[in-house]
Amino acid sequence: MNEPIKLTQYSRGAGCGCKIAPAVLEEILRTDKTPASFPNLLVGNSTNDDAAVYDMGNGNSLIATTDFFMPIVDDAYDFGRIAAANAISDVYAMGGTPVLALAILGWPIEKIPAALAGKVLDGMRAICEQAGIPLAGGHSIDTTEPIAGLAVNGFCATNAIKRNNTAKAGNLLFMTKALGTGILATALKRGSISDDHKAILTEQIVQLNTIGAQLGKMEGVTAMTDITGFGLAGHLIEMATGSGLSAEIWYNKLPVMAGVREYLAQRIVPDATYRNWNGYNSKIVLEPGVDAMEAFCLIPDPQTNGGLLIAVDEAAAANVISLLEQNGYADFIEPIGRFNEIKEKALFVKP
Repeated sequence: MNEPIKLTQYSRGAGCGCKIAPAVLEEILRTDKTPASFPNLLVGNSTNDDAAVYDMGNGNSLIATTDFFMPIVDDAYDFGRIAAANAISDVYAMGGTPVLALAILGWPIEKIPAALAGKVLDGMRAICEQAGIPLAGGHSIDTTEPIAGLAVNGFCATNAIKRNNTAKAGNLLFMTKALGTGILATALKRGSISDDHKAILTEQIVQLNTIGAQLGKMEGVTAMTDITGFGLAGHLIEMATGSGLSAEIWYNKLPVMAGVREYLAQRIVPDATYRNWNGYNSKIVLEPGVDAMEAFCLIPDPQTNGGLLIAVDEAAAANVISLLEQNGYADFIEPIGRFNEIKEKALFVKP
């Protein structure tokens, strides 16, 4: 009897852990060439935001993004669902509503049956339907490792676009999913994860961040991003430095997925965690009372389709909390930190 094919055995990375290390990416993007000017391009690659934004001149803007990666789970259908939800998240993170998606698929035809690629596409279609958008086409190539993702377009009122570099001092920080997907995914890849924890992992990373479209309409939400491959630390530092601020997080308030600490005790940590830490640790202060070894593993843990990270004016916090409660986020109504005036470091981790 043939053993089922496990997709994670055909990839070096897993999910958003496939991202190029922060320092290497910075080197790749560095250029001496002066970019051409496009007045209607409100958000481009000159910042570290989640998607490009183009002003259509009628009060609305087009949001465009693309995201793809190698398998984070073994099941082809679930891989497709996760890849689609992760790509669509960038539109929600800008406060927009997705309208159209195109598939990106790379498949090692000589290694893995083509029928499984079809299941990946079925998974992507299912999530696109859940988001209310068509998977209208795409492109595929024969690759050495399986790759899946989407290019996604969305719309948003121009005055409601949420960026990751517009936070204000005193803003409270909220997040909408628990941390630890990189750790659980690594346990899965190593064959060490329990069935219960595998189900928890899959359930979280197929969840759409649809609440971002509602948060985009709230004036009291000053900045927003989603937490993906650079971990909570990396994406929060991008928000803080882009906004000319420092941030603090309250470590004991961070939501953590079930099972994560169990696998940390077994020293199960993604390679990308080390790359993330090396890229950002010079900007981080771990204050006394914080479990330094655990924090080292958790705050740079690469998240796949992680939650939204939301900067909120303190006066609007009650409205944001009410919205979270009404949409099934009752476990995420406590702030996990705040932004402050700029200090000598970008991120202070407090107990």
